[in-house]
Amino acid sequence: MAEADPDKGDGGSRTAVWAALVGNVLVAVTKAGAAAFTGSSAMLSEAVHSFVDTGNEVLLLYGMRVARKKADRDHPAGYGRELYFWSFIVALLVFALGAGVSIFQGVHRVISPQPIENAIVNEVVLAAAFLFEGWSWLVSLRQFNKAKGDLGYYEAFVKSKDPPLFMVLFEDSAALIGIAIAAAGTVLAAHFDMPLADGISSILIGGVLVCTSTLLARESKSLLIGEKADSALIKSILDIANAACGSSRANGVLTIQMAPDQIMAAMSFEFDDALTAPQIEEMVADIERRIHEAHPEVTSLFIKPQNPEQYKNTVREKFGEDVAEATRAPQTPVTS
Repeated sequence: MAEADPDKGDGGSRTAVWAALVGNVLVAVTKAGAAAFTGSSAMLSEAVHSFVDTGNEVLLLYGMRVARKKADRDHPAGYGRELYFWSFIVALLVFALGAGVSIFQGVHRVISPQPIENAIVNEVVLAAAFLFEGWSWLVSLRQFNKAKGDLGYYEAFVKSKDPPLFMVLFEDSAALIGIAIAAAGTVLAAHFDMPLADGISSILIGGVLVCTSTLLARESKSLLIGEKADSALIKSILDIANAACGSSRANGVLTIQMAPDQIMAAMSFEFDDALTAPQIEEMVADIERRIHEAHPEVTSLFIKPQNPEQYKNTVREKFGEDVAEATRAPQTPVTS
């Protein structure tokens, strides 16, 4: 079984999270001061949003650090899913705190509208916040573009195994939209004598956060439950195994993504009947070595002796015929 690689980096997502953390701290403090000074509901919603985002980045950094812990006897598969757990918690916090507080505050101000005092303060703060958030958004977008390759943005989001990377981009995008909504509400309330606009903009900010948190929670939950690895990697694993096994054959492989850089794989293998036990052991060791050299993220690899029909029946019972066919390697005869 291949060993974990504790030094494998996650620099792209870590850079994006740190950039977002710095930006959110600056923005949150500035927004909170402006909300206290002007009494703006939309600005208060934005301040809460930024404080929630700041806490979220801290949780993501904690999850990234804990996920790199080495496996032990109590956790033989490692701690990789810690990152997916904390990513799911972050999505819930965006919904419960960010969206909840914004909508509650907005409804309160719609029922009891109040004028915004010193609106110019809000406008200056929102402009500064847009610059801070815009810088963080550009950093996260640059990192996401590097990771997505030729995929479209939504397809890359759905297929991504690295929650911090897409979470920061979504949070920053929601923050920029929220700032634009808050600015519109402030201008309408202060300069066009429409105090209801302040409360309505707060509700709209909450709606943006509801949509964002729903998408993030869906993808984080899927990763937490256990998604398969990328299809190209699965094909590569099978190709490497079949190239190394001579007259034996890999029937197929099942994978589970444990973390962005940690994958557990279980391979079904039909060994040539003429092979002795020592020869099979040597072949397995060689396959493990080749796969780990090509894909260090495959931290655990298990190989089970099985004929093709047994493998097909096992997978069909678990997942259905279509999946059984999709996970099988190309068929070539085994010679004895």
